[in-house]
Amino acid sequence: MKSGSRREISTGDAHGGDQRTDAPDTASKGFRGIRTREADSSGNGLFVATLRIRIPRELWTSVFSVAHPSLALEALNRTDVSKDVSVSDYWIGGQPPGVWAREIAGSPDVLKVDSLAEVGGGCLYRVTYRNPPIIYLYRELGMPMQFPLRLQGGFIRWEVVARRSDFEKVLRFARERDPDLQVLSIRRRSLRSHLPMLTEAQHELLVQAMAAGYFAVPRGITLTNLAARLGRSKSSVSESIAVIEKKLLESALRPSTLIP
Repeated sequence: MKSGSRREISTGDAHGGDQRTDAPDTASKGFRGIRTREADSSGNGLFVATLRIRIPRELWTSVFSVAHPSLALEALNRTDVSKDVSVSDYWIGGQPPGVWAREIAGSPDVLKVDSLAEVGGGCLYRVTYRNPPIIYLYRELGMPMQFPLRLQGGFIRWEVVARRSDFEKVLRFARERDPDLQVLSIRRRSLRSHLPMLTEAQHELLVQAMAAGYFAVPRGITLTNLAARLGRSKSSVSESIAVIEKKLLESALRPSTLIP
């Protein structure tokens, strides 16, 4: 969509073993510490980090959250509309449905706003917007985003779950845009303990399906289109995903996995 596209506003009802390391206030010190401790690692594990990053000022979430610093704002999901456009559901606390729709729609990166249902002391808004640069990086790396994302006062709490090499790329990308970003926590997790029963092929399919939006709510891609993208038959992908889901459920229900 071009920058001159008409913005729309509508209102209606919606139907439809871990180890933790306390990190210092700067990303460079936090990551330098964990890199030293993990220097002899095979590189097959996952980093799970929570970052506090200043939202780029050109994005509607920055403009809105700075204008209303006391409001709680959460991004609940994201789905591709096209190569350069996404749609996400946001929960904004404190006001009845529709109050913020016109203000959100006034941002240059916003293409459409739908006011949905009143939920939990706030309202759901479905916002269609031009992709910020981070979307292209995640797409290139084939990484799923972790939701919800919490935004307030111009900052976002961003959880990154990635292999070491991908984690370094995300952290470098974030630091270039906010040199003062904070690493709130870093954990090191074994890939096998994170997905203990999946084969490499099953893990790869899971990552690809998540990146494509197959497990998003609402679903961002049909099974037919996912199979076409992967160059596989629909029945093959369906059976493989069913096996993955079964294994993950069995793993989640093991007594040992319920212990923090």
